[in-house]
Amino acid sequence: MKIGIIICDRYRDCAGGKCFRSVRERTGAFSGYSEDEPLEVVGFTTCGGCPGGNIEYVPEEMINNGAEAIHLATGFVVGYPPCPSVEYFKEFIERQYQIPVVIGTHPIPEKYRLCHRDLPSWPTLEVQKATMATEAIRRKYD
Repeated sequence: MKIGIIICDRYRDCAGGKCFRSVRERTGAFSGYSEDEPLEVVGFTTCGGCPGGNIEYVPEEMINNGAEAIHLATGFVVGYPPCPSVEYFKEFIERQYQIPVVIGTHPIPEKYRLCHRDLPSWPTLEVQKATMATEAIRRKYD
């Protein structure tokens, strides 16, 4: 399975360590992929900054590199505030490019969950089940 990962531009200097570890360990949003099938990241870039200019064209490049699914990184939902456009990005990419889009990559770190669970944005984060994992796994991503 070949995937592309788009990260929030607020984290443009991120080297992708948690995302790539999650791919390797099949945690978070990657836990749904078969252990029998290799996962290969064929694209990793930012959204381009608000309002998400790269969302219009980078999926095409990822697809040209073989992407079969695109993940919008966990940073879209755990950044404060969470990205207000992440659902729109998902819908746009799926309609425009007919490719599945998953919101999330690595599990939400436990220290983030503890800090943010009582904030108004938490219900938005909690619905992203792909990024929720067991407490033990979340602690590994602190």
